Amino acid sequence: MEHPIAVIDYGSQYTQLIVRRIRELGYYSKLYQPDELSETGKPAAVILSGGPRSTLDDDAPDIDFDYLVKMDVPVLGVCYGMQLLNIKFGGSVAPGNTREYGPASLVPEAGVDGIFKGLSDSSQIWMSHSDTVSNLPDGTEIMGRNLDGVPVALKWNDQYYGIQFHPEVSHTKEGQEILKNFLSLAGDLPKFEMSSFKDELIERVREEVAGRKVVCGVSGGVDSSVLAALLHESGVDARYIFVDNGLLRKDEAEDVQSLFGEVGIEIETIDASEKFLGSLAGVADPEEKRRRIGSLFVDVFFGAVGDDVEMLAQGTLYPDVIESATSGSIASTIKTHHNRVSQIMDLKAQGRILEPLDELFKDEVRELGRVLGLPERVVGRHPFPGPGLAVRCPGEVTPEKLEIIREADAIFIGLLHSKGWYDSVWQAYAALIPTKTVGVKGDERSYEYALSLRAVTSEDAMTAEWVHLPYELLGEISNRILNEVSGVNRVLYDISTKPPASIEWE
Repeated sequence: MEHPIAVIDYGSQYTQLIVRRIRELGYYSKLYQPDELSETGKPAAVILSGGPRSTLDDDAPDIDFDYLVKMDVPVLGVCYGMQLLNIKFGGSVAPGNTREYGPASLVPEAGVDGIFKGLSDSSQIWMSHSDTVSNLPDGTEIMGRNLDGVPVALKWNDQYYGIQFHPEVSHTKEGQEILKNFLSLAGDLPKFEMSSFKDELIERVREEVAGRKVVCGVSGGVDSSVLAALLHESGVDARYIFVDNGLLRKDEAEDVQSLFGEVGIEIETIDASEKFLGSLAGVADPEEKRRRIGSLFVDVFFGAVGDDVEMLAQGTLYPDVIESATSGSIASTIKTHHNRVSQIMDLKAQGRILEPLDELFKDEVRELGRVLGLPERVVGRHPFPGPGLAVRCPGEVTPEKLEIIREADAIFIGLLHSKGWYDSVWQAYAALIPTKTVGVKGDERSYEYALSLRAVTSEDAMTAEWVHLPYELLGEISNRILNEVSGVNRVLYDISTKPPASIEWE
């Protein structure tokens, strides 16, 4: 599409959320690195994202400001982007006394309109920064402050704005209105619709594959199912392989085979459970577990299909990419995803990795799946991590622990379905706590594992809130697990948000 809304990525974990929010408003946006500004062509608008670095660093990420000015389009600086713009206009930035992270209040200045049009007199915003603007250039207009009177929104002229908070996260209650107001300053905004985006993805797949053979891993989850359907509709030469790694949920292998038979895609099944469990024996470190699972997955794949396979297709989503940011990226690493281990990155460097979903969030993938005609029981399924139950089993992974998790998870998910809660929850699961506790069973002392239940709501997996399940439902789930699952004598409910906790335990 021509004239996209260009989002310049300075490494914030929320950067892609800006792209997502713009798409929700019905417009097309793309992500660029700071040194790719000239590649944006003539964008409709430019947004400079936040980031983990300081503008005071000697090697701080920069922007070609002269080129930006020549574009003559509306520009919005978010957090790091605001501080960078303040410097470019002749102001300065100084270290803050403390890092400000979390909710705050925006108080727009009296009579201010523009990007704050229609906002409340005091609106909740989400902060994440350590530095702050100190000296403001002549002519700078303060558009809003926090409750302490500190400027958190600036305007340098009718085209350049800056805000010291994240409008893209759900915790900023009127953030979408701010973005909508900003985009109203631009002309010729490109429309975004999933049906047309699907056609672009199909063309991208055909172009990248260019007649080569593709092998695609499927798991029955939303991501890999949508990827398989996209490849199938693209008409490329692909083999669809399901690897049973021994880390799946109860009866999952049978469910996967039934699903793909229903949608008309032929899959091949490889039972590699013994290899995976053997590789994980004695390993407790979560990063090492992910690395081994990812590496063995590649080995199993290419060991099964031979050297003639020229591309590996993965259902990688944007949160996987940004959380696994490498040392060469501006973003900071949160955790290494199974599809971002060294072997995968080597293949990617060779042009042998196909990841057509890597700009999308989970709910966008669900929408794409519906456009591709997948059944609702697939596109509405809760996310399931690539490393499987290994990330729900802190410490060493053993067959005994996996069996406990499978049985407890089946009870938990089954009751969410039967009680009408499943579709109201983004993701739910049972995780084993790697310690044993004293209990009483049948008038005898027991010393068994504790189990944690987790259910969260989220729009994008970048942030998440725990679900307030009814006590009666939690009580029924707990009673059934304690009575029906051997090896457990204590059930807990996880009420942690993301951040600071992640959705999965590892």
